[in-house]
Amino acid sequence: MEQTFIMIKPDGVQRGLVGEIIGRFEKKGFSLKGLKLINVDRPFAEKHYADLSAKPFFSGLVDYIISGPVVAMVWEGKNVVTTGRKIIGATNPAESAPGTIRGDYAIDIGRNVIHGSDSVESARKEIALWFPEGIVQWQSSVHPWIYE
Repeated sequence: MEQTFIMIKPDGVQRGLVGEIIGRFEKKGFSLKGLKLINVDRPFAEKHYADLSAKPFFSGLVDYIISGPVVAMVWEGKNVVTTGRKIIGATNPAESAPGTIRGDYAIDIGRNVIHGSDSVESARKEIALWFPEGIVQWQSSVHPWIYE
């Protein structure tokens, strides 16, 4: 089953959007496979955003990510990378459709609430970076009476 990496950025955590964001992925039918609240240090943030290191906004992006705690998550489900990107919305909130996370909650491209893997390959790399210990494997304990 496909997995993706989703990170609620410091502004999303500070604004109390964690539950809302998790709820959107759960309501879509995806399974939460890993979650941690973490303060990111500069070397780790630079490693995460290494592909953007030549961009003029790199330093500001790193400063932003280390400015407060983030929520790192692994989500699993059919086409979760592509669908997750649709749930998140365009990188620039001004271009994000209403109903997407960024369309509903973000105002500025520099404070756009959430990060999501943009491909299956980047998801694998990001999950390995953020969850080097692996993720907990478990079976749902949903009982049949819940659906009656």
